[in-house]
Amino acid sequence: MRPRAAGRRFAGVATMVGSGLCNQTGAALGSLAFPVIGPVGVVAVRQYVAAAVLLAVGRPRLRALTWYQWRPVMALTAVFATMNLSLYSAIDRVGLGLAVTLEFLGPLTVALAASRRRTDLCCAVAAGAGVVVLMRPQPSADYVGMGLGLLAAVCWASYILLNRTVGRRVPGAQGSAAAAALSAVLFLPVGVVLAAHRPPTAGALGYAVAAGVLSSAVPYLADLVTLRRVPAPAFGLFMSVNPVLAAVVGWLGLGQGLDRTEWSAIGAIVAANAVAVLARPAPPAPQARSPRPAADS
Repeated sequence: MRPRAAGRRFAGVATMVGSGLCNQTGAALGSLAFPVIGPVGVVAVRQYVAAAVLLAVGRPRLRALTWYQWRPVMALTAVFATMNLSLYSAIDRVGLGLAVTLEFLGPLTVALAASRRRTDLCCAVAAGAGVVVLMRPQPSADYVGMGLGLLAAVCWASYILLNRTVGRRVPGAQGSAAAAALSAVLFLPVGVVLAAHRPPTAGALGYAVAAGVLSSAVPYLADLVTLRRVPAPAFGLFMSVNPVLAAVVGWLGLGQGLDRTEWSAIGAIVAANAVAVLARPAPPAPQARSPRPAADS
C-alpha cells in the first residue's frame, strides 16, 4: 500500500503544479487579447467558458432551488463577476505578478482573521509589510491598478466565505454552477456590445477562450482530483506559491520584469501564507473504534 500511496501523492503534487501553471498561463494568454477586446471582453469569454464547464459538472436543478438557496448564489454571482473583472483590469495596468499577489491577500486575510496565535499575527505583519512595499509611492506607480488588485482580494475573500454558505445550502457543486451560469448571463449584453463595436479577431477570441479553459476549467477539475490525493495543508501551502508562478509567467511570457524590491515583497507575502498554513494545529485525532471484521481489511 505504501508505493500506491506515494504514487497517489506524487500524482496530486504533479496535478497541483500543472493546475497552477495552467491558471497563470491562461491569465497571460488572456492579456494578449486586451488590445483588441479589452479586459472586459476577456472576462466575458472566460465567464462563458466557466459556466459551460460548471454546468456540465454541477448539473444544477435551477427550478428546484428555493429563495433561501438563491440568495447566497446571487451574491456569489456578483462576487464571481467582480473578482474576475477587477483582476484582469489590474493585470492590464500593473502586470500579472503584482496583480495576482495583491489578489492573494484575500484568502490570506481569511486564513488569519479567525486566529489569535502570535505566529499568525507575525504573518499578518509580514504580509502587510509586503503590501506597503508593493504600493510604495513612486512617480510611475499605478494606484488605480493596485486598487483593482485589492478589490480582487476583497472579492476572493468574499468568494471563500460565500462558498461556505452556498455549500451548506445547496448540494454538491450546484451552487457554484448556478452562480457561474448567472454570471455568464450578466455578461451576455457585454459580449453583444463588444462584438458590435469592437469585433474580435480570431486570434483575440482564441486567447480569450484559452484563458477561460486554462484559468477556469482546468484548475476547477484539477482541484477536484488534487484534494483527493493531497492533504489540505499541503494544498493550501502550494496555493501560496501562485503569486510566484504568476510573476515567473509574466516575466517569461509577457516580458513583465520585477525589481528586487518587488520580488522581496512577493516573497514576504508568500512566506507569510506558507508559515500560516504550516503552523496550523493538527485536527484532533478521531476516537478509537472497535476493530472491524477481518473481511473488511
